[in-house]
Amino acid sequence: MMSAKSAISKEIFAPHDERMLASVQVKRRTKKKIPFLATGGQGEYLTYICLSVTNKKPTLVSITKVKQFAGSSSFVRRSQWMLEQLRQVNGIDPNRDCPEFDLMFENAFDQWVASTASEKCTFFQILHNISQRYLSDKKPEFINYQSKVSGGNSILHSAADSVTSAVQKASQALNERGERLGRAEKQTAEMMNSSQQFGETAHKAYINTAMKLS
Repeated sequence: MMSAKSAISKEIFAPHDERMLASVQVKRRTKKKIPFLATGGQGEYLTYICLSVTNKKPTLVSITKVKQFAGSSSFVRRSQWMLEQLRQVNGIDPNRDCPEFDLMFENAFDQWVASTASEKCTFFQILHNISQRYLSDKKPEFINYQSKVSGGNSILHSAADSVTSAVQKASQALNERGERLGRAEKQTAEMMNSSQQFGETAHKAYINTAMKLS
């Protein structure tokens, strides 16, 4: 049986010569957060946020809202935005895995709850990579919930902190390695000096012994 994502790719994007890069199943978020429940009643529907790219040049990247209504096996394309219209992605929480996220476009703002936090995370990673690859300027800002409250630092600041920490650890490791190498070189020099002294002493003893025997 074909998965929902494979079916969306085949029905919605393939006919328009597009490739679906990622998708996340969502429900619209309300003021009172509720657990994710698969819909199935009369008049209900499933919603997917999809990221796609055209196969032909110039490359165009789109974010599309796709729905599947109850009782139907087909999918319907709804709202669509170009990647250039995406201004902000909010939903990174460094303290916990959360399925909630927001998408802010030039002319729209949507609040969603993903089916799982891991699915949202995968979608975010691909969205971020595609933004870095195809957008030369006006890249969307990836915001975490915590920084939004405390001042609005972007995920790039968090990444910078991680890189700085990694550099500091690497530098410390190199210093420690240098110290170990220095100690090893000192020990080697001492051993070579001892060996040289031992050789000289042994040579003198051999000469003395030879002279006595003669």
